[in-house]
Amino acid sequence: MPIWLEASIRSASILIGLFIITRMLGKKQLSKLSFFEYIVGITVGDIAAAMSVDLSINLREGIPSILIWSLVPVAVSYISLKNKKFRDFVEGNSTVFIKNGKVLEDNLKKEKYTIDELMEQLRKKDVFRLADVEFAVLEPNGDLNVLLKREKQPLAVGDVFPNAPNEKEPQTVIMDGKILDEPLSTAGLNRRWLQMELEKQGVTLENVFIAQVDSYGQLTADLYDDKIQIPEASEKQLLLAALKKVEADFEIFALETKAEEAKAMYQKNAEKIRNLLAKVEPLLKN
Repeated sequence: MPIWLEASIRSASILIGLFIITRMLGKKQLSKLSFFEYIVGITVGDIAAAMSVDLSINLREGIPSILIWSLVPVAVSYISLKNKKFRDFVEGNSTVFIKNGKVLEDNLKKEKYTIDELMEQLRKKDVFRLADVEFAVLEPNGDLNVLLKREKQPLAVGDVFPNAPNEKEPQTVIMDGKILDEPLSTAGLNRRWLQMELEKQGVTLENVFIAQVDSYGQLTADLYDDKIQIPEASEKQLLLAALKKVEADFEIFALETKAEEAKAMYQKNAEKIRNLLAKVEPLLKN
């Protein structure tokens, strides 16, 4: 067998094997690595690279090494789930750097962290004054999490409106010029509504790269042709879309509810919104 062909077969086989091992180890390996997992990843990669290019290495000798280095993290992860002391030993503990607005110098020295490095990490969190920080902790994976003092925290909707309704996730209803029926149904809408909204914006389905519907029933679309400008919806149009969404929600609730009393209530409210729309829609369209 030619050397290039043998090397290609070995490399492809090892790549497939590493892919399977990575799937076994889970998604955590791809995002938040502990020190142990970091060492394992480097070692397995080195062994695989050596087996791919060094044809003098027998696969029977290399595969057991990869399996041992790969299966040990699986065992460690399983034990860590069951035993907190073992998990703390393997992954480490978080270290508090700032508590009650005061920097803990001893903890900085323990983690070999300089004040310059701490300030750098704070700036990455958009924090430029130590006096604004109430609590800061260094996580085992090296991330620094920061809690600002109450008066320095950004204003949230819940601070102004304690009973504000929950925001639903936007639904992607068009992708690559094709309608996605399941997200559209989840939003309580249909293809006819979607086609009408596209016509209002003066675009065709085939020219839409991606389109989403927010929790208020407002459609936003990104086109293949970036030169085409889609007019932004006015406040009147947004209000009209919100009313139509409320009507659709009541109708869905009426269909999904089995209790007759609740079903009648939803149908009655849907009819009220429908009557209201008949009166205000001509005004909101202008």
